[in-house]
Amino acid sequence: MQIKIIPNVNPESIIGVRTPELKTMAKEILKAGNYKDFLGALPHKYFEENQLHAFIISGIKDLNDCMEELEKFLPYVDNWATCDQMSPKIFKKHKEELFIHIKEWLSSEKTYTIRFGVGMLMEHFLDEDYDSKYPEMVAKLRSEEYYVNMMIAWYFATALAKQYESIIPFIEEKRLDDWTHNKAIQKSVESRRITDEQKKYLKSLKV
Repeated sequence: MQIKIIPNVNPESIIGVRTPELKTMAKEILKAGNYKDFLGALPHKYFEENQLHAFIISGIKDLNDCMEELEKFLPYVDNWATCDQMSPKIFKKHKEELFIHIKEWLSSEKTYTIRFGVGMLMEHFLDEDYDSKYPEMVAKLRSEEYYVNMMIAWYFATALAKQYESIIPFIEEKRLDDWTHNKAIQKSVESRRITDEQKKYLKSLKV
């Protein structure tokens, strides 16, 4: 199954360890406090090593330590699964610091660094911390990379569900490239958080 859903990862690098087991291992390693050697052994050979790396970073409780290890690891992230499953819990308590890094990630030339930045903006800045300048940042992104554009579409679909009135002008004014525009609409229409009336209107905006 993993080989099918992450086609850009070498099948020979996938051992087959299940995600719950990797998360348990990450917790045990974090509790023991002996994760530095493993995190420093980049690049990893196996997909699961990257997953374990992501889960360890997600559980680091010190912001500076977490961010330092994250910045070291992001250039080595080579697939959407590792990128999307990495979500440091400590970020919830440090939104201002996080936003500074998000701006840097969005300006990166690396596919999964950009994707991670958009993902963090989607996860942490679409509710009480929302500001209209955030979708502006995402709408300005242009990429030939499928996994960047898919995340942009996902961002706008989620944003439509949470901040519809603020986000719908981005779709009406066709602020995204055609493929991402249509994909955002598709994902929105598939959502249960969008009303039937909104879905009908969104469908009429396809290009």
